[in-house]
Amino acid sequence: MTSTSSETSPFRAPALGTLVVLAWSGEAPDGSDMPYLLAYSLGDAEGGPEATAAAVEQLLVGNGLPVGGTLVDGTTKPSLPVTLLVEAGQAVLNMPQLVAQADAPPEWLAAVAERGYAYLVFTTRAWPEGEPGKPVEPAALAAFAGAEETLTSAAHVVLRARSLRR
Repeated sequence: MTSTSSETSPFRAPALGTLVVLAWSGEAPDGSDMPYLLAYSLGDAEGGPEATAAAVEQLLVGNGLPVGGTLVDGTTKPSLPVTLLVEAGQAVLNMPQLVAQADAPPEWLAAVAERGYAYLVFTTRAWPEGEPGKPVEPAALAAFAGAEETLTSAAHVVLRARSLRR
């Protein structure tokens, strides 16, 4: 049997391109705020958006996060190699081969403090318009994060929020 290079190639972080994580909160069905994290690439690695999508999918699947909308409840899986640290106004996403952080707005921090977890949507879909350091209009974020293409090409994970004090 012959294996293809995609089956045997090691993960390369530069293949992700510029990775961005955004923290925001929104009303959940229970009426209270849900803290969300959205992780995506700008699609700016060599090979463009298609190459970054493949690299993000390799990272996610390699860490036990299925792409395609199946929710993984990380609060019940202590062996899940993905964690969330909330400290000093930052949300820090940790997984093998990756550490990414986002400034967390006060309402997100309040929601995560109340719930004890955040909902991560880590999509393989590139969003070149969502550049770091540029303000993101709420309507643009809602359009991208809520798009069926974004959601069906993403890993969905509930992550327990940890802090250095706990």
